Amino acid sequence: MRTGLFPGNEMHTHKSNTLMTEGPIWKKIITFAFPLFLGNLFQQLYNTADSLIVGNFLGSDALAAVSSSGSLIFLMVGFFNGIAMGAGVVVARYYGARQIEHVQRAIHTDIAFGLSAGAALTVIGLLLAPRLLVWMGTPAEVMPNSVLYFRIYFCGSLAFVMYNVLVGILQSIGDSRHPLYYLIISSLINIALDLLFVGVFRFGVGSAALATIISQFTSAMLCLRRLLHSPEDYRVSLRKIRFDSVMLKQIIHNGLPSGIQNSIISLANVVVQSNINSFGKLAMAGCGAYSKIEGFGFLPVTCFSMSLMTFVSQNLGAKQYDRAKKGARFGILCSISLAEIIGVCIYFLSPYLIAAFNNDPDVVAFGVQQAHTVTLFYFLLAFSHCVAGIMRGAGKAVVPMYTMMVCWCIIRVTYITVAVRFFPVIRTVFWAYPLTWTLSSIVFLTYFLKADWIHGFEKLEH
Repeated sequence: MRTGLFPGNEMHTHKSNTLMTEGPIWKKIITFAFPLFLGNLFQQLYNTADSLIVGNFLGSDALAAVSSSGSLIFLMVGFFNGIAMGAGVVVARYYGARQIEHVQRAIHTDIAFGLSAGAALTVIGLLLAPRLLVWMGTPAEVMPNSVLYFRIYFCGSLAFVMYNVLVGILQSIGDSRHPLYYLIISSLINIALDLLFVGVFRFGVGSAALATIISQFTSAMLCLRRLLHSPEDYRVSLRKIRFDSVMLKQIIHNGLPSGIQNSIISLANVVVQSNINSFGKLAMAGCGAYSKIEGFGFLPVTCFSMSLMTFVSQNLGAKQYDRAKKGARFGILCSISLAEIIGVCIYFLSPYLIAAFNNDPDVVAFGVQQAHTVTLFYFLLAFSHCVAGIMRGAGKAVVPMYTMMVCWCIIRVTYITVAVRFFPVIRTVFWAYPLTWTLSSIVFLTYFLKADWIHGFEKLEH
C-alpha cells in the first residue's frame, strides 16, 4: 500500500518549528534530543529516588522487593509501549508528508488503542503478579512486598500506557519540550509523595508504587490537555477517539515488531533477574541499585534513538532520503560518545553511588561488580538502539525485532543457562549484557552500511 502522498489530503502549508524536514540537521536533532535527555534524566531521578528512599527508610529487603519487580514491569508494559512507538512512526510519516486527515485518523486511533491496552494490562498485571514472581525464584522473605508493589503499580496501568501514547504523539510531530515540562512536574510530585508516604508515614513499599501512579496520572493528563489545545493539524478531539481500521493496521504493522521485541528482551531480562535472585536478597538489592544508576547511562541512548526515529520517519515521509542518511550518521556519533563518557564516570564512581542506596558492604560489592563488568560497553548499547530507531523510522521494524530477539534473548538466555553451570559466580551473569550487545552491534553495523533501509522505504512508496 502506498504510504506517500495521498491526493486530496494535503496538510496546511504553514511552517511549523516541529518539522524536522527543514533547517540544519544537527540543530534539528539536538533541539529535539536535548529536551528528551532532560526528560529522561528527571524520570531516572525519580525512579532512583524511589529506590533511594525505600532502601534508606525501609532497608535492603524492601529495596530487593522493588528491584525484583522492575524487569517484570517492563515485560508487561513493554509490549504496549512498542505498539505506541509504531503509532508514532505512522504519525511522523504523515506529518512529514503534510497530510492532515491521515495525521488526525492516526492520532485518534492511537488513543483508542491506548485506552483499551491500559484496561487490559491492569487485569493481566493483577492476576499474574504472584505466579510470575514465584517463577523468577523471588526469595520467600521478599515475596510479600514484591507482590504488593507489583499489584499496586499495575492498578495504574492506564496512566502508564496513556502517558507513553500521548508523549509519543507529541514527539512524533517534533515536540519534545512539553513532555519535558510535564515530566519535571510529575517527577517532583513523585519524590514529594515518596518522602511523605515512605519517609514520614512509613506506609511501606506499596506506597512507593502509589506515589508513582499519582505522578504518572498527572503527567498523562497534562499531555492530554496539551493535545486538546494544540494546532488543528494534530489537535485531539474526544469525540473523534475511535478505531480506524486502515490506521490501526498501519500502527500494528509498525508497532507489533517493537512490542514483540520489547517483550522478548524483557523475558530474557527476567531470566537474568531470576539468576541474580538465586544469589540471594543482598545480590538483588545491590544489582537493583546498580540498575537505577545504569539508567543514567541509557539517557543518551534513549533520547537519540527516539530523535532518529522521528527524524528519519519525517524525512522519509517527505522523500528527503539523503537528509535522512546524514541525520542518522550524526545521531549515532553523538549517542555513542555520550553513552561512553557516562559509562566511564559510573565505572569509577560506582562504589559511592551504590552505597547511597544501601551501605551494607555486601550490597555495595554486588553492585560495584556489575558496574565494573558492564559500564565500559555502553557505546555498543547506544549503537544498537540508534540503528534500531532508524530502522523503525524507516518502517522496517522487523529488522531490530529479529536482531534483538536472537542476540538479546535467545543467545543471552542460552549463554546464561550454559555458562552458569560451568562458572557459578554472579559475574558470569553480568557478562551476558556486553557479549550480546557486541553481537547485535555487528549485525546492525552490517545492515546499516548497506543503506538497505533507505532503498526498502523507496520501494514501499510505489
